[in-house]
Amino acid sequence: MAIQKPSIPKGTRDFSPKEMEGRNFIFDIIRNVFKKYGFLPIETPAMENLSTLMGKYGEEGDKLLFKILNSGNYLAKLNTSGISEMPLGSVTQQIAKRGLRYDLTVPFARFVVQHRNEINFPFKRYQIQPVWRADNPQKGRYREFFQCDADMIGSNSLINEFELIKVIDEVFEDFSLPVIIKINNRKVLAGISEIIGESEKIVDITVAIDKLDKIGIKRVLEELSAKGISDQSIKMLQPVFEMKGNNDEKLKFLEDYLSGSEIGMEGVSELRKVFSLISIDPIASELELDITLARGLNYYTGAIIEVKAKDVSIGSLCGGGRYDDLTGIFGLPDVSGVGISFGADRIYDVLLQTDKFPDDEKQHTQVLFVNFGDREVNYILPLLGKLRKEGINSELYPDSVKMKKQMGYADNSNIPYVAIIGEHEIQISEITLKNMKSGDQQTVSFEEMLALLKG
Repeated sequence: MAIQKPSIPKGTRDFSPKEMEGRNFIFDIIRNVFKKYGFLPIETPAMENLSTLMGKYGEEGDKLLFKILNSGNYLAKLNTSGISEMPLGSVTQQIAKRGLRYDLTVPFARFVVQHRNEINFPFKRYQIQPVWRADNPQKGRYREFFQCDADMIGSNSLINEFELIKVIDEVFEDFSLPVIIKINNRKVLAGISEIIGESEKIVDITVAIDKLDKIGIKRVLEELSAKGISDQSIKMLQPVFEMKGNNDEKLKFLEDYLSGSEIGMEGVSELRKVFSLISIDPIASELELDITLARGLNYYTGAIIEVKAKDVSIGSLCGGGRYDDLTGIFGLPDVSGVGISFGADRIYDVLLQTDKFPDDEKQHTQVLFVNFGDREVNYILPLLGKLRKEGINSELYPDSVKMKKQMGYADNSNIPYVAIIGEHEIQISEITLKNMKSGDQQTVSFEEMLALLKG
């Protein structure tokens, strides 16, 4: 019988030690910036009750939720009468009560409601964990990927939006990665829907508009028409798609266009306030008002933010926005929040393509001690301990084998130095240190070796 070759599910990946070093570099930078701005860490379970997840991401989002089949003989309890005509949600409820989290925001809202008596509001949390989506895998899009979220909840202040834009700017500056930070406001989109006489179809309109840069204006208009948006309304929408100019010119256009919509004007006013705060404490990244930015998640109510790399064609590297009553669906109304989420996997791909990962030599083992036998090992172990206490990544080859094999291990592992301590070195209390790049050898004291490795 042939042995089946092992594999992993499509849209997931294994990560080698080198790749993990790159990912940890990303996590460390993001985590350090989060902490600098006062965010506190939490974690939530990989799986949530489907009642927590369903209906929070729109119709398309619900389809992308990974459902976990009930344990036991769930099929025996399934009512199969007319099952082919039943809505997908009704069938799902009978066979699955739990699912893998789609993002970190909805579980965070559930966490806030469940732990409201323990939380000090306004509450600033960060969370770095994997999420899952039953999406079609392609370049830059995976079924399992990490998100790095920061949210502020319990405050309506637009200072929070400003702070999150500063966080985004600082993170990508630390990555030396030029990006465009795009911003819009859900109230502006609601105002546009109102002006064109299609307020009840705002979800259809925003979902279609959000695809503009992916499928182009012609197909967006076709999708709007297919959703029942009238030709007259689509014609009234055209000037919005054609809007040009700098941020101030766009805001002036919107003030004229939305003058008949109270909610639309409120959105313009909020955008102006955020731009005003940025002008007081400028950012290094480009900040662009993008009226087509919709981020088709139903829970956004105010600011919408998205980040794109300047030099690489790939999806969003970071996104987020304001949600005024996400906790209301879990029984805690009128608690406003705003948050962002960095896509670590896409950031990894961009840093790799643009060669922006740092020299990782000091993340690896810096020195390998050769193993000649028990006597030498007993002499080396205290030295190894001292190096590690000094923050030097160091190791001892575990087996007393031929020198060629030990040197080959150091070479293949990109270890820059090999420390050779044999009978002679023990007698004179010195170390023969070999530079694996140049091939040069020198005899040094332990203190000299420590200084060299630290330098």
